[in-house]
Amino acid sequence: QVQLVESGGGSVQAGGSLRLSCASSVVNTDNFNCMGWFRQAPGKEREGIGYIYTRGSGTYYVDSVKGRFTISQDNAKNTVYLQMNSLKPEDTAMYFCASFPVGSTRVCGLAQYLFNYWGQGTQVTVSS
Repeated sequence: QVQLVESGGGSVQAGGSLRLSCASSVVNTDNFNCMGWFRQAPGKEREGIGYIYTRGSGTYYVDSVKGRFTISQDNAKNTVYLQMNSLKPEDTAMYFCASFPVGSTRVCGLAQYLFNYWGQGTQVTVSS
């Protein structure tokens, strides 16, 4: 059974950095074709913030994180990363990684129904 496990969350001051990891068990990440990062702030709906094509390296970011966040991958470790720089208090949220189904050939996107597997989330708190 595919499992995605996030790690790396924590508390930082505004302007700081964190790197989140999302490790895939059982299946190599390039089998998914697309993996995304999402976040959910208290009292708000979960939102997609970016994705990566795991068989290539193309990425996409929403405007609110563009230029500050970077998604990358290490296929040898079956891990996708979210490097977060210049963090702001409004980045405070539970962060989730998710993947397309195994063997997917669909075009990447951030619609949540496209993602088949989800991690348990890791908390990021940014203080001012």
